[in-house]
Amino acid sequence: MATVRELKATARPKSGKGAARAERRAGRVPAVIYGNKQPPQPISVEGAELRQRILAGRFLTTIFDINLDGKKHRVIPRDFHLDPVKDFPIHVDFMRLGEGAAIRVSVPLRLLKADVAPGVKRGGTVNLVTHAIDIECAAENIPQFIEADVGALEINHSLHLSDVELPPGVKTLAREDVTLVTIVPPSGYAEELKAAAAAAAAGTAAPAAGATPAAAAGAAGGAKAPAGGDKKK
Repeated sequence: MATVRELKATARPKSGKGAARAERRAGRVPAVIYGNKQPPQPISVEGAELRQRILAGRFLTTIFDINLDGKKHRVIPRDFHLDPVKDFPIHVDFMRLGEGAAIRVSVPLRLLKADVAPGVKRGGTVNLVTHAIDIECAAENIPQFIEADVGALEINHSLHLSDVELPPGVKTLAREDVTLVTIVPPSGYAEELKAAAAAAAAGTAAPAAGATPAAAAGAAGGAKAPAGGDKKK
């Protein structure tokens, strides 16, 4: 079950750009709660606490109980905006979660056993093609990440979504043939393969080539006339 965090908020009696700027000057961030067939609720939250929540990671997949005037609203963040210069949050959208609600979220991919993969041991590099996977699940069962075991991958091999076991109750919204991870060959790997193939081919042809002088010698010996065969009696 997903961990539920608490967040305090106050109602915003006024909306609009002027009211939002006033909230930011007071160190608060304007926000809105919407969804679940209820009217939007303008709120504001303490700026420093919200920034800390965002910097902690997985903000958009974390469920919050927003305490608004003594009443709790279970929500999940759907979007937030940061100041392009100061990198502080300036607005957040929260979506209400009804009981048993299903939700679509993007969950990060977590790699397992990358350091023991045969391709990595041979000099290859793990290339993470898909960083997050779009899923659908119950709001209380949002996984923190989707695990992908790459411990058996060779160089130039890939892991696809169909190779990953999803947690119970989780449905993927992406195609099953989506590539998640590949093992990229090291520099000069193609030339090494060509050289190895050429050496193998040369080794296969060597015995036949070595037999030629002996066969030639045998043929030459058989062509000689017997000693003294033309001697007159």
